[in-house]
Amino acid sequence: MGMMGKAAMLAFGVSLGLSGCTTSNMGIGETIYNGYVLDKDSLDLIPEGSSREQVLLSMGTPSTTATFDGEVFYYISQKRERPVAFMKPKLVEQTVVAIYFNKEGTVARRAIYTMQDGKVFDTISRTTPTGGKDLTFLQQLLTGGGGAAGAAGSAVRNLLGGQ
Repeated sequence: MGMMGKAAMLAFGVSLGLSGCTTSNMGIGETIYNGYVLDKDSLDLIPEGSSREQVLLSMGTPSTTATFDGEVFYYISQKRERPVAFMKPKLVEQTVVAIYFNKEGTVARRAIYTMQDGKVFDTISRTTPTGGKDLTFLQQLLTGGGGAAGAAGSAVRNLLGGQ
C-alpha cells in the first residue's frame, strides 16, 4: 500500500470515529422510571369526595402512607437519566402525588409535589406548602437528604426497588 493509500485509510478511520461518537450520544442514553408512574387520567377519576376504595382502584397501592390531620396516601415517582449505559443514573425528577383524606375517609384534596428552586411545590394549587409535619415529610421524600431525611430517602429507595 502506498503512502497515499495509508493517508486515505487514516482519514476514513478518523471520520468514522467521529460519526460513531455523535450517534452514540443520541442512542445509548436512557431514562429510567422508578415507583409510581404519574397518570393525570387516574387523578381525574378521584375528585374531592372520592372514597379510599376509589383511590385504591384508580391509583393502586400507595408507595407510603402517613397520618397527620387525616390519612395521606403518597405515590412516589422518580425519573432518572443516564447518558451512557455504564454510568450511574442521575435522579432528574422526583414527584410525590399526595391524596389527603378527611376524618370521614373521603378525598379532601390532592396535590402533586415536586422540588422547585429548592422548595417543595404543589403543581396543582401552584403553591408552596408553608409548614407542618407534612411539609417536613415531603422534603425528606423529595430530597432524600442526609440525617433524619437520609433515613426517609433510603426508605424511599427501598420502596422503589433499592436504586
